[in-house]
Amino acid sequence: MRIEKDSMGEMQVPDDALYGASTQRAVLNFPISGRPMPEAFIRGLGLVKLACALANEELGRLSPDKSKLIQQVAREIIDGKLSAHFPVDVFQTGSGTSSNMNANEVISNRAAQLAGHAIGSKKPIHPNDDVNLGQSSNDIIPTTLHVSVAVALKENLVPALGELAAALGKKSAGFSGIVKIGRTHLMDATPLTLGQEFSGYAAQARKAVERAGKSIAALGELAIGGTAVGTGINCHPEFPKKVCRILGEKTGVAFREAANHFEAQGGRDDAVEVAGHLATIAASLTKIANDIRLLGSGPRSGIAELRLPATQPGSSIMPGKVNPVMSEMLVQVCIYVQGLSQVVTTCGRDGHFELNVTIPLMAHALHESIHCLANGARAFTRQCVVGIEADAARCRELVDRSLMLVTALNPYIGYDAAATVAKEALAKNKTLREIVLEKKLMDAATLDKALEPMSMTKPGESALGAGGG
Repeated sequence: MRIEKDSMGEMQVPDDALYGASTQRAVLNFPISGRPMPEAFIRGLGLVKLACALANEELGRLSPDKSKLIQQVAREIIDGKLSAHFPVDVFQTGSGTSSNMNANEVISNRAAQLAGHAIGSKKPIHPNDDVNLGQSSNDIIPTTLHVSVAVALKENLVPALGELAAALGKKSAGFSGIVKIGRTHLMDATPLTLGQEFSGYAAQARKAVERAGKSIAALGELAIGGTAVGTGINCHPEFPKKVCRILGEKTGVAFREAANHFEAQGGRDDAVEVAGHLATIAASLTKIANDIRLLGSGPRSGIAELRLPATQPGSSIMPGKVNPVMSEMLVQVCIYVQGLSQVVTTCGRDGHFELNVTIPLMAHALHESIHCLANGARAFTRQCVVGIEADAARCRELVDRSLMLVTALNPYIGYDAAATVAKEALAKNKTLREIVLEKKLMDAATLDKALEPMSMTKPGESALGAGGG
């Protein structure tokens, strides 16, 4: 152990740790979950510290030599090389001050190493006076939340959802010629093509991409420059704009200074909005995953219109059983994400006066949601969707057995007569065609044309009557 000092006095710190006394206090004070702050958040914190050093150098507040050292260490943080030196638990001070000081101390001590000084000497870089120049935990941590989550959305979730949308779109095109029975209320309805059904799933996935994009836009305003309570005390007036410009150049995200710094620090409504988008994306993916596993149910006693890829044995007692495990995985991910979304929503209401004090938990919940959603969507795409096959014969069999083709007869014999035909066909276990011809309601040629399933899938080309689902 070595001895380091902070404003509260001396503290024993492990010899091999790059953090200092303030971080060690947090380690001892918060032995809660054993989960440190998310890796993506820590990397984002490194990026923010790099931008702040550059901005302060441009403003002449930090010498080029000091700025260069801070940037060098910040890049090591961004690259994940120093992650082991960020041990502070998620459940810590609600402002994230411990994590901010963790970064300040690591940068100071690593800079000392690089410059040939002793760790803990605060030479040539002081953790507060240099690394934290023009900053407060109260604006740095909200800024890092926005930056890191926006980057995670852009670089992880958006590509994963885009891959899913493309795979579903490809299946939609490939299944365009396969007629199947539609279902509403879990009951037989009028026909559609399997391609049309999958086009709905593809559209949901594309909208999920759009919602992730809206989340990135919602995070565009940054709290940087507000310092302690939003007034910007000890901060150069040009500092926040420069930091936002540099962060935008580094990430490709259009960051800007908050229009109102008191809102940007006292509230976390933007994060709550993002959680809502993530919950909506989870709802979409749940619908897709559930439909696919139901359409693949069987293989002999279920719907079995789809053949899903076999990824692993499904039972320890039933030989040969294969289950829709990729759908089950994705549904569980989505349940988890919606729970985390509620965590963020609850956190968002706990802003008291000039600061929200649940930011570390928000960061954990949002990054965990993005991480799991992206990995879940990617695995579902690659190990399920791309390998889905259609059983065209089974689809046609179920169409031919359906009584809801009777809907196409409404324009010819009227709703009431059509309802009577459907009920009699069910009761006598006969086809619609047999009952209509027995009752001499239509001639055979007209009837066959009216009951052609493919014509019912083309809007404007069939004579479907009006009515509800």
